[in-house]
Amino acid sequence: MAKNILIRDLDKNDLEWIKEATPSGMSQNEFIKKIIHNTKKKKSSFSTFNNDDVPETIFAKLPFKYIDLFAGIGGFRSGLTPYGGKCVFSSEWDKYSALTYKAWYNDDNIYENDIRDINIKKMIPDHDILCAGFPCQPFSLAGVSKKQSLGIAHGFDDVKQGNLFHSIMKIVDIKKPPVIFLENVKNLISHDKGNTWKTIKKEIESRGYLLFSKIINANYCVPQSRQRIYIVCFDTKIFGSEISFDFPEQTVNQNLTLANILSDKPDTKYMLSDKLWLYLQNYAKKHKEKGNGFGFGLNTKDSVCRTMSARYYKDGSEILIKQLRWKNPRRLTPEEAKLLMGFNDHYAILQGHNKGFPQVVSDTQAYRQFGNAVVPKVIEDIAQNIINLMAETILNRSAGNLLKT
Repeated sequence: MAKNILIRDLDKNDLEWIKEATPSGMSQNEFIKKIIHNTKKKKSSFSTFNNDDVPETIFAKLPFKYIDLFAGIGGFRSGLTPYGGKCVFSSEWDKYSALTYKAWYNDDNIYENDIRDINIKKMIPDHDILCAGFPCQPFSLAGVSKKQSLGIAHGFDDVKQGNLFHSIMKIVDIKKPPVIFLENVKNLISHDKGNTWKTIKKEIESRGYLLFSKIINANYCVPQSRQRIYIVCFDTKIFGSEISFDFPEQTVNQNLTLANILSDKPDTKYMLSDKLWLYLQNYAKKHKEKGNGFGFGLNTKDSVCRTMSARYYKDGSEILIKQLRWKNPRRLTPEEAKLLMGFNDHYAILQGHNKGFPQVVSDTQAYRQFGNAVVPKVIEDIAQNIINLMAETILNRSAGNLLKT
């Protein structure tokens, strides 16, 4: 009986996967033996890549491909990068967000036109995970209220943005990705008395996917209350119909406050003028007298602030920072807003930026981009559970990837 496993006797696809997946410092033979050992130990129910005795670097070696739709400034891309996946296609139609995306991820190939006009078969490569933080304005509380006040259609009836979900489904129909990973505002669940959510679930499940969803507050990893719905869907033809998937549990860090992201010496240009501060106080007083909750949000360094929105550039009123040296509060600086959304040095270094992600647009555009962004740490934490399930499936199938051949 041979004492060693002969790599040359393996299938070409398996060989390629082993070559990519073997952690640094471990031989391919040792790696294969480790897989076999863990598989035998776990028998039919196992999580080979989640064992304590398997190097964590294996997550960064798992070969998978993903696309980043409605990419914004790359919350999905930052969050998936630690696991070693390759982004094979990105789309973002806002030219300023695309400018930031190119600079942050050193990727000039982002598709900047309307995704509804793309030739899917020719331009979008095969991929394992379809990621999309599709436009939330048609479904958000603020967006719906504004559109209703102006007599403008919202939800799926929003001509400009509402039907972009159906564009995602067209890509799914043609490319059939094993995993769909989506993000949107929590109001997606209740919009139009729940009919919008029913439609989304029906569209996804009718294509043979098992859908999991959860509203997660990012306040466990950034000092703001930011509730969003995260949707993860698995193709039952690949993963089977008995899928066990859990979203990660979050424990709120009581020490995580604005003090973690605030500058000691902010530029005085971010201080509110007497005129603007007086206006905001009168505006809040007027609505308080009417019984409304509208008004500014005044925070100290020990606070956890409310959700930052894309309109922050207008007056900064939703997140104001109380000042001890001045009578008027100030708004966040763009650098602070970037950190508030979780785009910290950890993710910047992974993209080759040793001094943090650079600001390559105006303050106004930067605020808009941060307010629309997806918190990368939340994506990273959910992705770990997705990767676990993908790894199990790859090993069970004895294949080097999830894509259909």
